[in-house]
Amino acid sequence: MNPRLRKAPGALFIHLVLGGYTLLVLSPIVLVLVNALKKRGAIFEDPLALPTADTLTWAGFHKVLGNASVSTMFANSLIVTGVSLVLILLFASMAAWALTEYRFPGNRLLGLFLAFGIMVPIRLGSVSIMQTMVSLGLINTLAALILVYIAQGLPLAVMILSEFMHQVPGELKDAARCDGVGEFSIFFLVVLPLLRPAVATVAVFTMVPIWNDLWFPLILAPGESTQTITLGIQQFIGQFATDWNAVLAALTLAVLPVLAAYALFSRQLIRGVTSGALK
Repeated sequence: MNPRLRKAPGALFIHLVLGGYTLLVLSPIVLVLVNALKKRGAIFEDPLALPTADTLTWAGFHKVLGNASVSTMFANSLIVTGVSLVLILLFASMAAWALTEYRFPGNRLLGLFLAFGIMVPIRLGSVSIMQTMVSLGLINTLAALILVYIAQGLPLAVMILSEFMHQVPGELKDAARCDGVGEFSIFFLVVLPLLRPAVATVAVFTMVPIWNDLWFPLILAPGESTQTITLGIQQFIGQFATDWNAVLAALTLAVLPVLAAYALFSRQLIRGVTSGALK
C-alpha cells in the first residue's frame, strides 16, 4: 500500500482538529463583529444571528469614530505598545547574547533571577510600582506604562531568545572575530539577522498582553489624555445603561492592529515556533 495513502487518514484527522480549533478561536472575534453591526434589540434577541436589512446598523462605529478621544486612545495604545516592544526586543536580545556568549560571575544567578520573573506575576507588586511611579512623578504618563511593560516582558523574552542564541553556529562568530569585527557589529550584523523568526515570535507573544492590558492603565494612567483603548472602552459602559453597539464597535477596532501584526509576522512566527519545536 502506498505510504501516502496510509498517512492520509492521520493527516486528515490532524487538519480537522486544527480547523476546528481555528474556528473555535476565531468565533469570539466574528461574534463581536457580527453584533457590532446589529441594533441593540437584535443583539439580545439572537446574538448568534447575522445582521439583516432590518437589524443592520453602523451607529456603533459612527459613535466610536466620531469620538475625538478614541483617536487619542488608539494613539496612546500604539505608542505604549510600539515603544515597549522595541525596547523589550532590543534589551532582551542583548541580554540573551550576554548570557549565552560570555561567562562571568553571577551568570547563572542572573538567569535564575530572570526565570523567577517569569514565575511571579508583576501585578503582585502593583502597590510598590504605584508608589515608585508617584515618587518619580510619572503617574498619568505613558512613560510609566512603558517602564512597567518592559519589566513585564523582559524575563520571558530573554529566556526565549537565549534558547535561539544557542543555535547560532559558534564558527560563524569566530570567523567574524578573526576578520576583526567588533562584538557589537557581530551582534547586530551577524547574530541578530539570524534571529528574525525568534524575534517575531517574541514580538507577537509580547505585544498581545501589552495591547490588551487593563490593570496598569487603570492604576497608572487613568487620565483622559493618557487612556489606552482598552481602558477607554469602559466609557461606553454605564452603571445603569451600556451602549453595546459602541462597546462592540470599539472592541472590533481594537482587535484590528493585533490581527494586522499577526498577518505581518505570521511567516516568521511559524518559522520561530517550528524551529523551537524541532530543536
